[in-house]
Amino acid sequence: MATDYYAVLGVQRDASQDEIKKAFRRLARELHPDVNPDPKTQDRFKEINTAYEVLSDPQKKQVYDLGGDPAGGSGGAGGFGAGGFGNFSDIMDAFFGTASQRGPRSRTRRGQDAMIRLDIDLDEAAFGTTKDIQVDTATVCGSCSGEGAAPGTSAQTCDMCRGRGEVSQVTRSFLGQVMTSRPCPQCQGFGTVVPTPCPECAGDGRVRSRRTLTVKIPAGVDNGTRIQLAGEGEVGPGGGPAGDLYVEIHETSHATFQRRGDDLHCTVTIPMTAAALGTKVPLETLDGLEEVDIRPGTQSGQSIPLHERGVTHLRGGGRGQLIVHVEVLTPTKMDPEQEELLRRLSQLRGEERPQGHFQPGQQGLFSRLKDAFNGR
Repeated sequence: MATDYYAVLGVQRDASQDEIKKAFRRLARELHPDVNPDPKTQDRFKEINTAYEVLSDPQKKQVYDLGGDPAGGSGGAGGFGAGGFGNFSDIMDAFFGTASQRGPRSRTRRGQDAMIRLDIDLDEAAFGTTKDIQVDTATVCGSCSGEGAAPGTSAQTCDMCRGRGEVSQVTRSFLGQVMTSRPCPQCQGFGTVVPTPCPECAGDGRVRSRRTLTVKIPAGVDNGTRIQLAGEGEVGPGGGPAGDLYVEIHETSHATFQRRGDDLHCTVTIPMTAAALGTKVPLETLDGLEEVDIRPGTQSGQSIPLHERGVTHLRGGGRGQLIVHVEVLTPTKMDPEQEELLRRLSQLRGEERPQGHFQPGQQGLFSRLKDAFNGR
């Protein structure tokens, strides 16, 4: 035995086929002429190819283990004779990770996903709703049922590749004869041709149409929330399975409330007399008309939370808050009576009095001031 093929690949004599294949891939990546152009590596590359050709074939390996040399004994070009370069697919696998796929490819493929934007109001986002939407997507051609061929006709086997979907070509190089395969140019790799395409879909097996879908919007959705409708997207070529449809929520702005997460915010403006004496302000909430209690001495910028009056939590029970921000309106123009009442009140209160607390005389004066500002 002139050459130790196990030593050439760097494996033990009891190595498994998987170990032999991994060793060959590693060496092929290192020594292939396209990677390592050094002429000294060419002989070494031929050796590992010959060793792998013998050890990867169970019958040749058995002959070799019994003392024979099915490669011709030289350990050199035994794998590149008249039989051609038998391990081309394994070398391709060594460089690209997987061997080339054989056979025709299917005309039927999964369709693409689609997405549309849906505008909803704040109350619809807060409590959920149901919407009918119109969708323009590819659907199965009703004329050919996705086959792509005109009614009464069918696809035929490609006469160039004989249904294999690929054609082979043998070229010569310093390695010997190398066989390569590529998709058939006549059938584009499908293995069949459609002589008479369907006039409705031009052979694609699908057409565009408008459909109406009913979408359930859960309570608590926000801007950017996407609702997945499985199988409602684009039908694939050849009538393949449809992709998914995603409905992206866009919440329109509200005239009164600003949303921050699941909380709602709004601002109410009251005169300074109402802030000082306290009042009740009517407010139209998402749940109907309610009165906001303004306590005496409320300052501008204070906030009043109304619990469970916000947006429903999308996951989990309960709702956010409605936070009412108070803005106290200070008068810019006053008549002489209003000015006099304010001066008298200032003298009665004194700087030592805590804000929001009035003595009996001050309370009456402030009531007169309130009446003066309200024109009564």
